[in-house]
Amino acid sequence: MKQVGIEAINAYCGETYVDVPTLFAARGLDDSRIGNLMMARKSVALHCEDAVSFAVNAAKPIVDALTEEERSSIELLIVGTESGVDFGKSLATYVHDHLGLPRSCRLFETKQACYSGTAALQTAAAVVAASPFEGTKALVISSDVARPVPHTYVEPSQGAGAMAMLVSDRPVVAAFDHGANGFHSYEVMDTCRPDPEREAGDTDLSLLTYIDCLKGAFADYARKVEGADFVDTFDLLAMHTPFPGMVKGAHRAALRKLRRGISPQAVEDDFTARLGAAVQYPQQVGNIYAGTVFLALASTLDNAVVDRGRRVGVFSYGSGCASEFYSVVVTPDSQRAVRAMGIREALDARYRLSMQEYDELLAATAELKFGARDFTFDLDRFPQITKERFTGGRRLVLEAVRDYHREYVWLGQGAAR
Repeated sequence: MKQVGIEAINAYCGETYVDVPTLFAARGLDDSRIGNLMMARKSVALHCEDAVSFAVNAAKPIVDALTEEERSSIELLIVGTESGVDFGKSLATYVHDHLGLPRSCRLFETKQACYSGTAALQTAAAVVAASPFEGTKALVISSDVARPVPHTYVEPSQGAGAMAMLVSDRPVVAAFDHGANGFHSYEVMDTCRPDPEREAGDTDLSLLTYIDCLKGAFADYARKVEGADFVDTFDLLAMHTPFPGMVKGAHRAALRKLRRGISPQAVEDDFTARLGAAVQYPQQVGNIYAGTVFLALASTLDNAVVDRGRRVGVFSYGSGCASEFYSVVVTPDSQRAVRAMGIREALDARYRLSMQEYDELLAATAELKFGARDFTFDLDRFPQITKERFTGGRRLVLEAVRDYHREYVWLGQGAAR
């Protein structure tokens, strides 16, 4: 059995953010609840960005670093999202086109709430493992752009972002433990999107379901992996992070069940040691749905001490619900590869929105309705942002919708307008 895993990983979390304490104050929310969220900032998409542009901008540095031969070895492209732009046409078709991938490539879109990215990743890993050809690669992208629900406690955690991963038999970033996968899934109405513009659900039920799935998925993992222990087996943990406070609560609940009599301080110390690095980027970005678990993994590799081979337990959850607990092995080379992508630097370089700019941006974004036949974007509508953000590297943005077809354009250095 060939070794399979993630060869490269990158994040694109937008060009702007809003400060969460500022958002709380402006919305008149109870700021005592900020501590429970554990959020500092959240990424905000520009009015001319969507799940397609986010996906392409996340994957382009990975694809551009490949040789022509390596690029031709990408036989599969999967995009996991709950921010699809069409009920029939996969957004992967647009992504495939703007990344210049070969036509000898399978491509499709997956949907299962926030689990869709993991569904895509595990499918890609299976395809690479089964391929008789050495060097076969698959590109997996999780991309979501939230439509924030203003004046609610959900709004401060709703982010925007995409994670791109190259899967191959050269797992520089993370090697999968073959067969070490635990599952726990059942039907529940914790959250849903009854239409493209609206999210609905029961946040308390969602938290309880998340905790139940963490326990159940790990129990299934332990059933398959002899001697597996939630504490001792994994040096580090990376979990789906709707908001870091939810992860902290789920970790606490799991540890209390699996380690009877454990002290509150021991639980806190374990969270800091094994999950502290994982929540750093989600604290700065917010919930990016399908990609959040991978943002947590990238955050782990960027911020944890990885001075030797370490095993990371990964928990993925999608409302409705589906969940999986699996493990990967990372090394100092993994950390060097992730740090070379400059994720931290990109997050630090985002433009800070004032509340007026944030609300104006939300209003502009809402003007494009799902299913619109024709629409043209004013790409100079927010010059104080675009003039600053697009003077460096190129970024793909949505320029127009013509007869339902989405048309994109590259902005920035070397891009024509």
